[in-house]
Amino acid sequence: MTSLVREIPAAPSAVALMHFRNRLTFETDCFDVFGSQQAGNVDFVLVDVRGPLAYERGHVPGAINIPQRLISTEVLAAYPKTTLFVVYCAGPHCNGANKAAVKLAALDYPVKEMIGGVTGWLDEGFELSHAVERPASVAIGCEC
Repeated sequence: MTSLVREIPAAPSAVALMHFRNRLTFETDCFDVFGSQQAGNVDFVLVDVRGPLAYERGHVPGAINIPQRLISTEVLAAYPKTTLFVVYCAGPHCNGANKAAVKLAALDYPVKEMIGGVTGWLDEGFELSHAVERPASVAIGCEC
């Protein structure tokens, strides 16, 4: 009898290699962000796309707050088109990071999602920050 795992056959190795390699072009994880920060090798802009109140309650250190609904050409005007944005939201139950990634890609910026979001960050045992870092062009009162 075949297990539920093998009920649908695994992809050939070459197809699996392409699939998993491609996934890594779209996402990073909390450990890689933390490791880059610890090494002082931060060549990306980390963006918490939740609303300002959630951000102020606790966010990944070094992240700026741009609620996904506010992402626009005007808000991003100070960033060169080569800027890599790494976006995150509350966690796997939230699609705000996906919405933000769509907007950033549509504006022709490279973007990756930090999978796990705040939930993943805490699951790794990393601390949140409560210092507010926000681009001057983002409205403070919007809970998006």
